[in-house]
Amino acid sequence: MQSNKKDLALTPSHPDRNAQFEHINKVTAEYVAKGEPVISIDAKKKEKIGNFKNNGCEYSRKGEPVKVLDHDFPIEELGKAIPYGIYDINKNAGFVNLGTSHDTAEFAIASIRQWWLQVGRAEYPKAKSIYITADSGGSNGIRLRLWKTKLQGLANELGLIIRISHYPPGTSKWNKIEHRLFSFISNNWRGKPLISLEVIANFINATTTKTGLTVKCVIDTNKYATGTVVSDEELARVNLHRDSFLGKWNYSISPMSSA
Repeated sequence: MQSNKKDLALTPSHPDRNAQFEHINKVTAEYVAKGEPVISIDAKKKEKIGNFKNNGCEYSRKGEPVKVLDHDFPIEELGKAIPYGIYDINKNAGFVNLGTSHDTAEFAIASIRQWWLQVGRAEYPKAKSIYITADSGGSNGIRLRLWKTKLQGLANELGLIIRISHYPPGTSKWNKIEHRLFSFISNNWRGKPLISLEVIANFINATTTKTGLTVKCVIDTNKYATGTVVSDEELARVNLHRDSFLGKWNYSISPMSSA
């Protein structure tokens, strides 16, 4: 007996796919060797808050399973949870900003800021740059103008060069945060209803592995607006430098002294 295997691609692999993977590995090794931070980022799937069925099984008395609602319709007053994760490759440590509003570029940048203020600056007091690996889509997408303008604001605020590498389209499952952080969070709350934001945060905070993974979770109740438009003039003011190697996927944003 064998289950289905997701192995048939709808579109051909990008011709620069392997070269980009090798580039990310090379730059990561350089940063790790220098003791500079390397973080893998992404937003985990949204979770409905309430007494809903959660995939997976847990031990309980025979014939006494945990009872949950017989439907999966969202409960408006409880809302949803949006976990945005930062995985520190050097330290094997995760940080999750648990939002309740919208998964926007502003929320992504706020999550990175919280990681730096609460964890990163203490771990890397001499850092001059942060290397970020991210998917090519979503709230940290390669084409999002708001992502780049908000990154500029973060670079100005922290006084750090922020270097970005995006994974090629269709390769998000190789983003390290997926199999080094998110998969363990999902396993930790398997079969358990996510009845409140606090319960979700507690499950995330309690996530550990035999290899030493630790996770810190904070709750973010700020509101993040959708549909923000960034003008050509605003984008042009971003101090962005594209790498000579696949500059569409690899670039850095430096602080502006006048900011």
